[in-house]
Amino acid sequence: MKDSHLSVPSSAATTRRKLVQAGGAAALLGVLGAPALVRAQSGPKIRIGYWPIAAGLPFYAAIERGFFKEAGLDVEALRFAGAQQVMEAVLSDRADGTANGTGSANIAIGELAQPGTFKIFCSNPSNAKNVLDQVLVPKDSPAKTIADLKGKRVASGPGIQNVTLAKTVFERGGATGVTVVELPIGQHVAALAAGQVDGCYTLEPTGTIGRLNGTTRMLEAGVIAKYVLGDPLAPWFGGSASLSSAFIKKYPAEAKKFIAAYGKGVQFVRSQAVEARQYLKGYTAIEGTLTGEVPLAAYTMYNEFTPADVAHFQKFFDLFAEKGIFSSRLMVDSMLYKG
Repeated sequence: MKDSHLSVPSSAATTRRKLVQAGGAAALLGVLGAPALVRAQSGPKIRIGYWPIAAGLPFYAAIERGFFKEAGLDVEALRFAGAQQVMEAVLSDRADGTANGTGSANIAIGELAQPGTFKIFCSNPSNAKNVLDQVLVPKDSPAKTIADLKGKRVASGPGIQNVTLAKTVFERGGATGVTVVELPIGQHVAALAAGQVDGCYTLEPTGTIGRLNGTTRMLEAGVIAKYVLGDPLAPWFGGSASLSSAFIKKYPAEAKKFIAAYGKGVQFVRSQAVEARQYLKGYTAIEGTLTGEVPLAAYTMYNEFTPADVAHFQKFFDLFAEKGIFSSRLMVDSMLYKG
């Protein structure tokens, strides 16, 4: 006589076995068949700091178009009042990287403070053609050239990169003896209109705002390319997107996916600029008519840099070493992501 436990399974045992099998199948489907967004929840949150200016458009577009989600990534956009705060957030491990528009010199200062921290994977060059930087004056100002602002009170954006570049541009443009006042870029047009300053070194969309509301006019654009790099059409790599080396080392697969998805954002801006402009709204103060008017930056991914590009980038960094802003000369090539 056979033991009872070896007999045909009872209905209860059969049910239990089916449930176990079904659970295993469901678990397997959960791993293999779940949408990328669901799977991403088990990966790291990638915290990217940004300064709310137009140059960050590839990052904004990559979020809004779902490029990061498609790659299975959980990306958090962290807004800061200035580029220096973005850099400091990475140094203090409150952010894992920076979006385009974050001052390259600000990133460099962070790199000098903690060598090996930053890897630049995309930069946004500007010049007289790809307009970002410019000198503005009130609409009715008698000034015809930068030299006409000699001895005047002028504004620049906040932070060491903006102030150093403003002083250099006015000095080399012949406007010696100016007093440089740090003001948030969003206040430049109002300060000019109110007569609080006689001119300003600023970044877009300031020039477009002033032109559209009829209060300011542009003296000269692409001033960093001309007065710092020596060629109005040279690429000034004033802002950069980066990831921290610590994040790249800890999450190499996610880092590659992030940079590839960010690259899709760059390509989208390049190929569909009109459609991409809508994503300025919400991330910047740019909206309404301004969305279609503000100049868009150019972009160079890490694998697109030419030797000439690196040389221009280095010349920009060398200015800060010469002025004593950098504690030592910093080689750009050492900071570029190599893939």
